Amino acid sequence: MLALLIFLPLIASFAAFAGGPNAKKIALAAAVVEFVFSLWFAYQFIPSGGRQFVLDYWWVAGLGISFSVGMDGISLLLVLLSTFLTPLIILSSFSHQYKNPGLFYSLILVMETALIGVFTSFDGFLFYVFWELALIPIYLICLVWGGKDSFRITLKFFIYTLAGSLLMLVALIYLYLQTPGTHTFAIDALYALHLSASEQAWIFWAFFIAFAVKMPVFPFHTWQPDTYTDAPTPGTMLLSGIMLKMGIYGVLRWLLPVVPQGVTEYSTIALVLAITGIVYASCIALVQKDFKRLIAYSSIAHVGLIAAGIFSLTVQGLQGGIIQMLSHGINVVGLFFIADIIMGRMHTRMLAELGGIRNVAPVFGTFFILFVLASVALPLTNGFIGEFLLINGIYQYSAWMAAVAGTTIILGAAYMLIAYQKIALGEKNALTAAFTDLSRSEKMVLVPLVIMIFWIGIYPKPFLDIAGPSVNELLTVIHR
Repeated sequence: MLALLIFLPLIASFAAFAGGPNAKKIALAAAVVEFVFSLWFAYQFIPSGGRQFVLDYWWVAGLGISFSVGMDGISLLLVLLSTFLTPLIILSSFSHQYKNPGLFYSLILVMETALIGVFTSFDGFLFYVFWELALIPIYLICLVWGGKDSFRITLKFFIYTLAGSLLMLVALIYLYLQTPGTHTFAIDALYALHLSASEQAWIFWAFFIAFAVKMPVFPFHTWQPDTYTDAPTPGTMLLSGIMLKMGIYGVLRWLLPVVPQGVTEYSTIALVLAITGIVYASCIALVQKDFKRLIAYSSIAHVGLIAAGIFSLTVQGLQGGIIQMLSHGINVVGLFFIADIIMGRMHTRMLAELGGIRNVAPVFGTFFILFVLASVALPLTNGFIGEFLLINGIYQYSAWMAAVAGTTIILGAAYMLIAYQKIALGEKNALTAAFTDLSRSEKMVLVPLVIMIFWIGIYPKPFLDIAGPSVNELLTVIHR
């Protein structure tokens, strides 16, 4: 069943590729089926049951490589996030006409297969294969359907991510060679290794850089603003809503448990880098004139807080990181879709050229402010739950670090509310007077996102219950 969940989008991608003008409908139908299928796993999942839905058979037996997949609470939540957002991302593109739609939508489905594969892999080599597979479709989406400078921007993105991936591959091969007897990439065998302090040190940095590039964490972030801004909106949504979670997941699944001594030794440096990114990205977001670019920098700040909470190595920090991964994915997809709607109607995202949109499109203005408030962590929204837990966890590690990290709340409120004021409030101008309110398909994208904002914000218990036992097990492995 889990193999079918992983490969169903890949199978459907062939139908979408051959579908021509019907490709978007085929892709949407496949993505919806995939989401409904993933709900079956959520229904069957037992939070205290450890790793479940396990499929483990030899792939390349002579090299100790197995096709080993399964789910624990962390995996399940990220699979649900992926399958929930993918159909909404596809639906959000229905108002656009992309050249070669068969290829465009088939690449999105291939991306979904790779993402689910990453979140369910329990073999190091298999994890790496899915990790690299995810890079190919998003690279092509950004290159072929990006802006005028897409080649230069996408090449930088490719070089950054490929360099990080090679570091991770070197670390994985070294770990593989340290396993006793018949070498293996099995995750439990890697967890059981007893590595020296020097070995853990360099493996920590190899993994950390690979995952920090993908998130991204300061100073490995420089590819992100240009890529997010230049990519077509579905590509930006995939990158920000789901793909960056690969890096955070990699830290949780492969970095923390494999080199716990290295993590203890260098967690302070990781925290400082993450918190520096929070303040740095927030300050740059304050002066942005392009709304889409502003959201890109705000994403760096939010991911910095997630990374800091995780490296605090506290229950609250890890729980908050997992919940905030879900919340960030929901909120950032909504905000990028808002930016896309503005661009589609006004042909500009420049804050100075907008204004008064709420006066002519009150429904749009209402949805817009809901995503803004969730992004700035207003109580009763999903952003509040994650940020509260994260700052709590960081405070247990260091009070002054928590104080600096907490500036994300103040700075985030400043740049997001200023952006809303310049776009939606005030008097309409000659340009914005022609802004039309939300269409039915646009509401179909935004309503499920808003439901999740309030579900997680008001009643986060189901999500915390799913993640809790896996977090406790992870901390046990780290502190073994």
